[in-house]
Amino acid sequence: MAKFETEKLRNLGIVGQGDAGKTSLVEAILFNTGMTDRLGKVDDGSSNMDFEPEETKRKITLSSSLHHCEWNGHELHIADTPGYTNFLHDTRGCMRILGGAVLMVSAVDGVKAQTQTLWRWAEEFEVPRIAFINKLDRERSDYLKVVDDMEKTLSCRPVAVNMPIGEELAFKGVIDLIKMKARIFQFDEKGTYEETDIPAEYQDEAQRLHVMLMEACAESDDELMEKYLETEELTDDEILRGLREGTLTGVFTPVFCGSATANIGIRQLLDYILICMPSPIDKGTQYGTNPKTGEAEERRPDPKEPFSAMVFKTVSDPFTGKLNIFRVYSGTVKSDSTVYNPNKDCSERLGQILLPEGKKQKPVSEAVAGDIVAVAKLKETTTGDTLCDAAKPIRYECPVTMKPVISFALEPKNKGDEEKIFSGLTKLAEEDSTLILLRDSETKEMIISGMGQVHVEVAIEKLKRKFGAEVFLKEPKVPYREAIKKSVDQHYRHKKQSGGRGQFADVHIRLEPKKRGEGYEFVDKVVGGVVPRQYIPAVDKGIQEVMHKGPLGGFPVMDFSVTLYDGSHHSVDSSEMAFKIAGSMAFKKACLAASPVLLEPVMSMDITVPDECVGDVIGDMNSRRGKVLGMDPQGHSQVVKTHVPMAEVLKYAPELRSMTSDRGLFTMEFSHYEEVPSHLMAKLMEEFKQEEV
Repeated sequence: MAKFETEKLRNLGIVGQGDAGKTSLVEAILFNTGMTDRLGKVDDGSSNMDFEPEETKRKITLSSSLHHCEWNGHELHIADTPGYTNFLHDTRGCMRILGGAVLMVSAVDGVKAQTQTLWRWAEEFEVPRIAFINKLDRERSDYLKVVDDMEKTLSCRPVAVNMPIGEELAFKGVIDLIKMKARIFQFDEKGTYEETDIPAEYQDEAQRLHVMLMEACAESDDELMEKYLETEELTDDEILRGLREGTLTGVFTPVFCGSATANIGIRQLLDYILICMPSPIDKGTQYGTNPKTGEAEERRPDPKEPFSAMVFKTVSDPFTGKLNIFRVYSGTVKSDSTVYNPNKDCSERLGQILLPEGKKQKPVSEAVAGDIVAVAKLKETTTGDTLCDAAKPIRYECPVTMKPVISFALEPKNKGDEEKIFSGLTKLAEEDSTLILLRDSETKEMIISGMGQVHVEVAIEKLKRKFGAEVFLKEPKVPYREAIKKSVDQHYRHKKQSGGRGQFADVHIRLEPKKRGEGYEFVDKVVGGVVPRQYIPAVDKGIQEVMHKGPLGGFPVMDFSVTLYDGSHHSVDSSEMAFKIAGSMAFKKACLAASPVLLEPVMSMDITVPDECVGDVIGDMNSRRGKVLGMDPQGHSQVVKTHVPMAEVLKYAPELRSMTSDRGLFTMEFSHYEEVPSHLMAKLMEEFKQEEV
């Protein structure tokens, strides 16, 4: 490849809320740069970027897809990312490797919750941003209202570089506030326009915004500020210099506008992407660690540096196999070369290097610093791994993976499909690290966890389409436990005579509760040989075999001790089996007499919500028997820390989404077990009996 020098490369993510028009913008960019010969449409299924059947069906982006194009002597690598909450984890995975981002905002809907989350992540990964306000040809669109909304909601400084000519159905073009020229479009989808003077009715507003733009650009550079204070004017080149500086430093966010589906304002946006967005050289040195010494390492974005790259996405297909997509940070890599994976401590043989083009790939001979390329069928490499020169190893830090928030039990539609289901979902999990599959050793259920119900449903649809396995989704069983509340002594004599050698064992045990988390303990206090040494382990074994099925609901009994202190035996009829049976039966009787109780798992949750939603979330947690432990401020949000029974939050994700208008996020992990309140015990016991029938 190496057609473009590193300074002529731009790695760009198109990010924003769902239904803002991100994919339509990418389609318009590809069309205007000559990569496609027709304007792809999401609504009619002709999109080059949303090519998976599940995406075509829902008309939304479910997984990031990549393409590239050329514009004015530059190469653009473009990532079209998801905007719906269930799939934002994929967008976060792309953030680590982006040079810059175009934030898409709908002129109709304004700034939504997902936009706030994406903005926060862009700040975390230090990704420079420009904004594109889309859908100005739709009813209820309002450009200036959205600019104001950005300032208030995102706590940023939006600076208009464009302004629209006309509103809603009367929208017909854009004004360039640097050149102070108007572009009137013909709405022919080809992006045809006529450049004219600014219409008289827009002169005053355009001049006001032009002055605000000059002031912002002047503030980004001391030299420009000095000139502006003296003359109150800047040349177009000086404004462009300040625009670039302000964008790269995050002092302000340039705002552009248009309509992606009508192909209005796209070519001008491309011009400013080259000006405002950083090249890999602008992003500067990348830092990592030496996997062998643990010392800090750094790599400059130079083709002559030792090769290093990060795998940020994996695509799995039953026919073509696994495809790893990576961003090259330094050096040059050629097809059919060998590289080192420090995360797995292994060498990987690269086959043909591929340049992603939506659902297709274009073979290339090499990739240099700044390129985004793919390679198929690596044996050990997964998302988040570093690839590098074995002689100069480096490992880059991988972004923290988001944790799943909802789980479902899987029930095969056809008997005998378990292995096919597990194999297929394991491969799907390779390309999506937030999709977790496990088999619960207690309930014997296959459990799938994901970022939301739609996320899991899409995975199940892919399982059927790609691997031919169908399943039903159902609510997973809660892994309850049982415990005892008082100490009891129990005697059990096992005696069986059926001709020939019989069975005889006699045991006396004491069953005592222990503190939570102390587990099981067996104590031998037999004296005088009343129970021979060789039979004592059999008593312990008999108890351990039945302690996994308690007397209340058949759940494991936890945190207790058993003391064997007396018994008797028969010289002929006693055996290990007899004492094993006696121990198990004594334990069962003792459990029933020791005031057994049901324990439920309690989860530790961190719930991040906007300030105005805190009261609702806390009230909701109280209604779920939760205990709020405290709150930590986080910008304009609060992190509510709470303990809540698992049974109360099995379907919490969609409920939190509804409660916070899709602005709430949470993480959840197991904390401890607590006794089920007495008023709920009877209801649960009835449910357990019905399940047994």
